[in-house]
This record gives sequence, C-alpha cells and structure tokens, in this order.
Amino acid sequence: MLMRTDPFNELDRLTERLLGTTAHPAAMPMDAYREGDTFVVLFDLPGVAPGSIDLDVERNVLTVHAERRTAPDGDTEMVVAERPAGTFSRRLFLGETLDTDRIEASYDMGVLALRIPVAEQAKPRRIEIGGGGGRRRISA
Repeated sequence: MLMRTDPFNELDRLTERLLGTTAHPAAMPMDAYREGDTFVVLFDLPGVAPGSIDLDVERNVLTVHAERRTAPDGDTEMVVAERPAGTFSRRLFLGETLDTDRIEASYDMGVLALRIPVAEQAKPRRIEIGGGGGRRRISA
C-alpha cells in the first residue's frame, strides 16, 4: 500500500492555505492509483530535463529530486518569471507490501510515471488443506 506523503509537507500546505500565502509553490503535483497488482504514481514535471531527475529508495522511502533551470544565461533579460525554477524534491512513504526492488520509471511529455508492483508475499493466495475427507482450497 502507498502511504501518505511527508506529514510536515501537509502542515505547510495547511498553514499556507490559512494564511493565504504560497511560500512553496506546488512544483511537483502527484497522482497515485492502483491498477491491478501495481501502484502507479504520476508526477508533473514540465520543463524538467530527464537527466536532472533522480530517484532514490531507502527503507521504503522513495525520494524524487528534479531540477528546472531558469532562463538561459547571457544577454537574456527576464520580463516575467512565474514558473518555479530550482531544485524540487518529494518523498513518498511506501508500505511494506510494495516491491521496491522492481520499481519501473518512465518520463514522457513532462510526466514522470512510476510503476510499483505489489510484493509477491502480499498478494492473496490459495492454500490447500489435506487430511480428513479430502482436499479443499482456501483463499488466504
């Protein structure tokens, strides 16, 4: 099971909503859903070069780092700069039932897609019972 993200991040969002401020722009919005025996997590990262994205998993914590560069250097003068730039990161706390060794990642059209399979030991299985009057199958 996929667990909720960093609780301190949620506290920051609540504080910003109450105070009407946006100190931290929502630079990495996320969707997550289950598709059969796989969890799919989608991160919006428009304008981020694929080579600047790093994924790390340590003790069931998945961390996504990405960098969006500002305007080109040189003789460029910014007139309007509303898009957030810099380094962004997001952490997801993954449940014990997910197989973190088999995470697949792809990046297309500004969307980072992660596919995280459910661990084999967490999937439902049938157990045969012998003895007595014959064998029966029971779902576990």
